[in-house]
Amino acid sequence: MPGAGPVFPRRNAASIRQVDAPFFHYSSFTSIFLETGFDRNMDHLDQLEAQSVFILREAYRKLRPLAMLWSLGKDSNVMVWLAKKAFLGRVPFPVMHVDTGKKFPEMYAFRDEYAKKWDLDLLLGTCPPVEDMDPSLPPAARSAARKTAGLAAMIEKHHLQGVIAGIRRDEQGTRAKERVFSPRGASHKWDIRNQPPEFWDQYATPHEEGMHIRVHPLLSWREIDIWRYIEREGIPLVDLYFAKDGKRYRSLGDQDITNPVESNAATVAEVIAELETTRTSERAGRAMDHESEDAFERLRVAGYL
Repeated sequence: MPGAGPVFPRRNAASIRQVDAPFFHYSSFTSIFLETGFDRNMDHLDQLEAQSVFILREAYRKLRPLAMLWSLGKDSNVMVWLAKKAFLGRVPFPVMHVDTGKKFPEMYAFRDEYAKKWDLDLLLGTCPPVEDMDPSLPPAARSAARKTAGLAAMIEKHHLQGVIAGIRRDEQGTRAKERVFSPRGASHKWDIRNQPPEFWDQYATPHEEGMHIRVHPLLSWREIDIWRYIEREGIPLVDLYFAKDGKRYRSLGDQDITNPVESNAATVAEVIAELETTRTSERAGRAMDHESEDAFERLRVAGYL
């Protein structure tokens, strides 16, 4: 039944047992399929799923306390779905919604419904007023900065060592520079020049006083991969992603800084068909992406997602 929960394919049963071994790593995961011959049955989505499941398990093994960000958008819903698969049906760590108070009503309704249906341990956080944010930022970026401050407060309140976030490299140029396991200093800032190398799917988790690690299990996914996986798995979404009166949202954020794009795609299949030919950026409807060139990078360095 779509939306009820993830299905665990029979071919992955061996990998589920193997992944809990103390020194298991993704190259070993790959070798399991090479040795058994199951790799011939793995398509692109299977491979992405396997990698993300491994990353989530590595994060859970190495980082405590750990929490997952849930923005209520398509990517974070896929991430929750993958976590349910990774841990046999139940997410074993809290999910956090950093609430700006400006989301669409449909998003709040979705949150309340699926937090119960998916049996999530939901942590809610608030954000400071925009007047407290850096006045040198452009208006939309300044509004988005509230979420950065709200997230920092939640990390400190819950003493988190790991925060799982659903960013992807193909979304935006600054995010393309990210690591899968990305350290943040005591001030929550991202030092782009001091990121650990990640060779052969080995992920470093350096830890100093006040530091936490951002974990990005969807970093290698593309927008169209997300939608094809949603179609395959039957993952529920906020219906704002689907066209009404010739418009839909490709990316969801705060009401006052997010706009719909022209579209007639009213089903998942139609969205996928649209993405196969479109030249419009996924974040075309995000106001801050049209402000000064360095605004997004300034937010990211300060701790934005």
